Amino acid sequence: METVKFRNSGMYWDIAADLYFPPGFDKARQYPAVISAHPIGSCKEQTAGNVYGKALAEAGFVVIAFDRSTQGGSGGEPRYIEDPALAVEDFRHVVDYLVTLPYVDADRIGVLGICGGGGYAINITMTERRIKALASITGVNYGRLCREGFSGHDPIGQMEAMARQRTAEARGEALQVDLFVPPSLDAVAEAGITDVDVVGATDYYRNRCVNDGAGTRALFSHRPSSIGWDAFHLAETLLTTPMIVVMGDKPGGFGAYRDGQEIYGRAASRHKEIVVVEGASHYELYDQPGPVGKALEGVVPFFRKHLAA
Repeated sequence: METVKFRNSGMYWDIAADLYFPPGFDKARQYPAVISAHPIGSCKEQTAGNVYGKALAEAGFVVIAFDRSTQGGSGGEPRYIEDPALAVEDFRHVVDYLVTLPYVDADRIGVLGICGGGGYAINITMTERRIKALASITGVNYGRLCREGFSGHDPIGQMEAMARQRTAEARGEALQVDLFVPPSLDAVAEAGITDVDVVGATDYYRNRCVNDGAGTRALFSHRPSSIGWDAFHLAETLLTTPMIVVMGDKPGGFGAYRDGQEIYGRAASRHKEIVVVEGASHYELYDQPGPVGKALEGVVPFFRKHLAA
């Protein structure tokens, strides 16, 4: 593995990324490449890199797992902005970097995204035609989630509150940074929370894969654009790239099962696959060997076929 930084050509900061290489890697050869995108509030060292990035490299691909702007090791201020437009453009800059690497075949680039990263991967693939294959792992339409669960099903009231907070911050008051994930499983129990996704997120980020680079938070005043965004907009027309959608059959509050079924039905792709992992929840597809193995049983052959690995 190699850690790199490269300039986000549309902005003024660097993108941090980890490159994973196949066994027996030879710089004189050209390889198919896969961009691996981390979940909302996560970082490149978590499931995008240490699980799916590593596995796909072992299967013969060069993999790049990157931190989105304002998150993890990447630049950008203020920190912890979860802006879909900015996030989606980051993918384009990662492609720009990959096509400069002599050992990457520019005609064989795919993308894989987990959770909100899956929604972003779906969205960028509609307009970034250098991406030739798409995999969504328990992908979530972040805009839909922000309009529903993350706003208490009151998106207008939430945006009004965001507007007041942004005005306050412009006048010098402190930033409001909200946690996506409770601080501990004890806090989840004390609050009486039983939703499988919230419990799973807390266990993953606070216990199973703790990483200082994972923000698991967002700047409240900069989130109205998320409420007005839709990862699947124009999928019936523009999403023609080969696609595989993976999700578990234990639905939770973040809605990956629902979103996976929706995008599979709506996508214009002639070559599309769906894998429903029996007995798996959203966060079990992040790192648990059984569910991850089932996901890879679909994803690895899919990428080999469509990237001609």
